[in-house]
Amino acid sequence: MYERAAPNGRPPGPIWHVEGAHTLFAGPLSYNASHQHGAPVYLAGLYGAFRIRFAGGVWITCRTAFIPAGVSHELDCGGDPLGVLYREPDAGARALAGLMGPADPVGSALVGRRGEVDALRALFERRDACDWAGEAIADLSVFSGRRTDQPVDARIAQILIDLRACQDVRMSAGRLAAAASLSSSRMQHLFSAAVGVPFRRYRGWIRMRRAIKAVVQGANFTRAAHEAEFSDQSHFANAFRRTFGAPASLSLLGIRRPSASGRGAHARQHEHSDRG
Repeated sequence: MYERAAPNGRPPGPIWHVEGAHTLFAGPLSYNASHQHGAPVYLAGLYGAFRIRFAGGVWITCRTAFIPAGVSHELDCGGDPLGVLYREPDAGARALAGLMGPADPVGSALVGRRGEVDALRALFERRDACDWAGEAIADLSVFSGRRTDQPVDARIAQILIDLRACQDVRMSAGRLAAAASLSSSRMQHLFSAAVGVPFRRYRGWIRMRRAIKAVVQGANFTRAAHEAEFSDQSHFANAFRRTFGAPASLSLLGIRRPSASGRGAHARQHEHSDRG
């Protein structure tokens, strides 16, 4: 039987965490229209099942799902909390699939009735979660990585890391290709094959991560749009809706933020008892 309500009363607002190769959201969702991401994502219903649909197919009820980059899908959570974890593909395009329990394939995606839930639920429930989210997510990533072994071409993996670290979100494919001793056309072919989306779309995902991180750190939408080099707030809002299938206001308003002094103070205050 699935849990239908959080223990110990109403939990705090949604949490976003953007750090290194990971992006996390945990919070209530209703309906997200068809959308596709620039990075692979693991989904977990924190207290019960949710529904997912791929490319206009039938609705599937599941507890967990793994969605590769570039795969269009819709979500219907009925207002229940969902854990959403992205892992940048330099660790492998299917690295997060290791968080799934027994699962059924739907094209290149996976859906299942079990998987890692407890750690994501703890991040949603604990009011101090922002202070130890980074280490909790890193632990999950290591755990998942032990179950999967699909390495990315080392040149593409380095390009992904360089692009994520670069302050110029408009860095060209040609410049990155040259640094990897590849022609631009060859690099983009290898990139799409390894990552699942074209270089330009992934670069847009990096821009979106940067904007979300700015909001988490206290910026309003206008400033976040500027920092991520969107033309204005409207451009950011439209890109967010295309990326996630819902308005930014539904998940970015009322979010929790790390305390000034508590970062890392509560690391490892979580367990992974629901794995596999």
